[in-house]
Amino acid sequence: MKEYPEYVFMSSQPQLYKYVKKNAPDVYEQIKERVKEGRWEPEGGMWVEADCNLTSGESLVRQFLFGKRFFKEEFGVDNKILWLPDVFGYSAAMPQILKKCGIDYFMTTKLAWNEFNKVPYDTMNWEGIDGSKVFTHMITTLGVGQPETSFFTTYNGMLHPDAIMGGWDRYQNKDINNDILISYGYGDGGGGPTRTMLETSKRMEKGIKGVPKVRQAFARTYFDELHEKVKDSKRLPTWIGELYFEFHRGTYTSMARNKRGNRKSEYAMMELELLSVLAENAGKAYPTEELNRMWETILTNQFHDILPGSSIHEVYEQTKKEYAEIAETSAELISERLNALCAKKDESVTVWNTLGHRRNDIVELGANSAEALTDGTNVYPVQQTKDGAVIYAENLPSKGYQVLRPVSGAAVETPFAVTEAGEGYMLETPFYTIAIDANGEFTSLFDKENDREVLQSGKTGNELRIYEDKPLQYSAWNLDIFHTEKSWKVEGVRRMEWTENGPVRATLEIEREVMDTVIRQQIHFYAKDRRIDFETYVDWKFAEHVLKVHFPADVHSDEATYDIQFGNVTRKLHTNTSWDQAKFEVCGHKWADLSEGSYGVSLMNDCKYGYSMKDRVITQTLIKSGTEPNLTADQEEHFFTYSLYPHAGTWREAGTVQEALNLNVPAKAVSSAAEKDRMEFLSVDKRNVVLETVKKAEDGDGIIVRLYEVENARTKVTLYCADAILSAEETNLLEQPAESAIDVKENEISLTIKPYEIRTIRIRTTK
Repeated sequence: MKEYPEYVFMSSQPQLYKYVKKNAPDVYEQIKERVKEGRWEPEGGMWVEADCNLTSGESLVRQFLFGKRFFKEEFGVDNKILWLPDVFGYSAAMPQILKKCGIDYFMTTKLAWNEFNKVPYDTMNWEGIDGSKVFTHMITTLGVGQPETSFFTTYNGMLHPDAIMGGWDRYQNKDINNDILISYGYGDGGGGPTRTMLETSKRMEKGIKGVPKVRQAFARTYFDELHEKVKDSKRLPTWIGELYFEFHRGTYTSMARNKRGNRKSEYAMMELELLSVLAENAGKAYPTEELNRMWETILTNQFHDILPGSSIHEVYEQTKKEYAEIAETSAELISERLNALCAKKDESVTVWNTLGHRRNDIVELGANSAEALTDGTNVYPVQQTKDGAVIYAENLPSKGYQVLRPVSGAAVETPFAVTEAGEGYMLETPFYTIAIDANGEFTSLFDKENDREVLQSGKTGNELRIYEDKPLQYSAWNLDIFHTEKSWKVEGVRRMEWTENGPVRATLEIEREVMDTVIRQQIHFYAKDRRIDFETYVDWKFAEHVLKVHFPADVHSDEATYDIQFGNVTRKLHTNTSWDQAKFEVCGHKWADLSEGSYGVSLMNDCKYGYSMKDRVITQTLIKSGTEPNLTADQEEHFFTYSLYPHAGTWREAGTVQEALNLNVPAKAVSSAAEKDRMEFLSVDKRNVVLETVKKAEDGDGIIVRLYEVENARTKVTLYCADAILSAEETNLLEQPAESAIDVKENEISLTIKPYEIRTIRIRTTK
């Protein structure tokens, strides 16, 4: 660096700076000096270069909150670029998140790795599901000697005349711009520049006939100049919707244990933050230090090779310990706060609902011998199971609790009728008539309320199938289009028996074994819920194979809807175009839905992300065991639940969003009573508005409440608070003041939320 003082260097991830600060403080001080000299650019936006398919919306917010705060505190800079050269696709929710985190620009390269289609622009505006736009530029550098007919580009430019010329020829927006950006150096994402590269750069600065001149500058300088040049151009194109990556589709599923740890950790943090806000009045200090430490671990493990499952074995030995520690610590802190809030030790049960909607749902009580529990109006029969007692509670308050007390009740008969049918069973529930064959699959699922068959004729539901998975390259990363050509059904039923049949639910247990792999399921059918839960354990022994579950829905539609961060997207089921054909495996979060005009079927999960919908067969990818770079990936025990939810109307009318949240965040039962019989801390009056995050403000001033709209519907919504609201103000996602005014009336806030809009409000209450 001393030999080339005019050259600038960039590093984008605060976590790496933190490692250097801890392990090599003298080197860190030298970096800070280079920043002051204008020779080192700390820019990038996120805490790490995070995966943008699997990471939740709230986690993406925290990536920017922690990332931008670090760069501001350590170097005095405000990041404006999201620098993600090597991430495996970009959610359509991101433009809004970027804009509301103060990010003006987005850079990537990876989409040039697409299998089938070339993204037609390199400089463009990118528009998300809510209409927000972010200025985007994609690096066009070619490898030395690479033919220009190949649209593959690299973030490891060689700073060589051939690469510079190729990058310029490859650039697709020459009609509005004549400058391109080169990320050069050996390494992943532009790493170590060599002396040869720097010397070549000096010579090319002076000009070589037939080759564009080069200059050394900060990425921020490039983006500021480029944006100023093209922002008003009528030729500046706009890409609308997700930036789907036609490659690395296996990363939605690889290393399932890690993805489960991430999902469970994300929701544990949100529950802990809410309960910590409430418990401050009960004398429990808000655990800022512990929360920050756990959040940093979660954010670090969302790096785009860790969370996607494409790292080496040792990484997942480490994350296994880290997720276990987060689970243990968060559970302990949550328990302390619940106990402080439920201090009356008697025979009552306090049921907490940390979600932002009132819910009817199954509640696991643990050890409880009561015949029934009552909320003073309704009586809920208690069903004993081998794992503890369960009830089905109704009207649980939003972000609050309901105290239930023991009551004597007449014995409640089961509403389920089970009869043997050949080697299988016929099951009558309040909602369905279900035929189950000897393999534990549904040969018929008749919806009695809606008078129609749910499944396609001649096909079975809950069909587990194993596919050979040998991609042409990148075993952990890729799931190739031909993977469906060789497969077989999971059979080998060793045991199938009804283990529960009571007033709350009936449960069918099925155990299968195929080539030393054991698959054990508890299928729960409910008396008062249309959802059917498939609680699953797998001891997976296969390598280079994929496990999927199939539900062939008798629903007419050419598109399906998928849950993503802060909203949802629709994708076509057909293969009319090469763009549609490329999406044979796609990413969704908690649910996917296939609906026609007045009926549909949702498939939900508690820790899975890969879906496919060929021929209207709703398919969830459950396990993918690649062998490179981790030879034994996923050859271990797996725990997950997926749920089938046939419904009248579309997913909007059916409340699929709320049902999926219920599955992911179970109600919590505490064996004691809270101060009041019922408390609803925060709620909203519109179902299409999700009230999600409730936390103490980062600066300690008030409570941060985050909500968003999920049905693409402009809505006037009222937020209710149990405490009187002294003041309220809108903020951006980083909790900085925004311009929008907030109307406050005692304990209510009214506002209009736009389609798929995220709103963040700081409130100050009397407590």
